[in-house]
Amino acid sequence: MRKALEALIQFRDERNWKQFHNSKDLAIAIQIEASELVEEFLWKSSEEGDVQKIKEELADVISYCLLFANNYGFDIENIVLEKIEKNRKRYPVEKSKDSAKKYTDL
Repeated sequence: MRKALEALIQFRDERNWKQFHNSKDLAIAIQIEASELVEEFLWKSSEEGDVQKIKEELADVISYCLLFANNYGFDIENIVLEKIEKNRKRYPVEKSKDSAKKYTDL
């Protein structure tokens, strides 16, 4: 992820776009791009989505997430692993296996 983040920052800085990449606007951009990703499945089955478009929209979401995390100095791998550990406690295997219930309903 470090290489991707460095490339994103270089791309952004070459265009002087950092001024537009405050946390609020990046959060909004993440939401918009996530909506575009979801749109690829609208009125289709999961298998009918255009894989190339899905890949591009996912790349947009991830790119904005990387820039957002960078604004806060977050280590992506670390925060994901921390969240997994938190979810291990919320969703113990013996209660959550084969269930889509939220942890508050287990």
